[in-house]
Amino acid sequence: MLLRRLLPATAVVAALTLVSACGGAGDDTLEGKADDGNLTIGIRFDQPGMAQRRLDGKYVGFDVDVAKYVAEQLGVPESGITWKEARSANREDMITSGDVDFVVATYSITDKRKEQVSFAGPYFQTGQGLLVRYTEADITGPQTLNGKKLCSVTASTSAQKVKTEFAQGVQLVEYGQYSDCVTGLLAGNVDAVTTDEAILAGYVAENPELLKLVGEAFTTERYGVGLAKADSEGRAKVNAALEKMVRSGEWRRALERNIGRSGVKLPEPPQVTEK
Repeated sequence: MLLRRLLPATAVVAALTLVSACGGAGDDTLEGKADDGNLTIGIRFDQPGMAQRRLDGKYVGFDVDVAKYVAEQLGVPESGITWKEARSANREDMITSGDVDFVVATYSITDKRKEQVSFAGPYFQTGQGLLVRYTEADITGPQTLNGKKLCSVTASTSAQKVKTEFAQGVQLVEYGQYSDCVTGLLAGNVDAVTTDEAILAGYVAENPELLKLVGEAFTTERYGVGLAKADSEGRAKVNAALEKMVRSGEWRRALERNIGRSGVKLPEPPQVTEK
């Protein structure tokens, strides 16, 4: 009698074991999350040329094209992507909480960030620059910012670097988004904006009669695709997608399509080193 009662439970356990054995990648890996044809990707919404949500609701930019290419290589079409805004201050939290599956958001690879997340790539290399009003004559580089108001975004280290290494007398101003900094610059509330040249170039391309870049880039920034720290297989898949994007020529086409008209010299694709 006892044996007869145990048989159904045993059969259930065996069936569950079989289903588990036949399943695909684990749900906590990028490959597993892509199995159902959907991915949630973090991008910036306010960076012309790199990643921007237009008034018509369409997402455009080099980072957007990179994200779509990676998703496609994972078997997810553009229609299966949910875009989420990833600001500088919350990118690590979005990844570690599982709010997004990966981030492509002008996300510089740093040792401090790698304590919480991992990176694939890099897929782009740029340097920190300065954006000023077109009529500005006094600001020619970071060392000329003493007594000036310099804007960057919350949680970015760009402005602090200028203060520490070039102009101790600069006044730092923080806004939530780079677009807010640019608005402040055009209104005369700040004197310059600093972040990566690739980001600033997009604003110049939008307003060439009002804005300009000055001086030479004074750092090296390598952009990576941010994803869960423990997902080494996912990182390998993304790296393979990035390398294929370069080989196919789509990387260069996407770059020229999105920031080629800014006048900034376009870089060569960097070597993928985050493996």
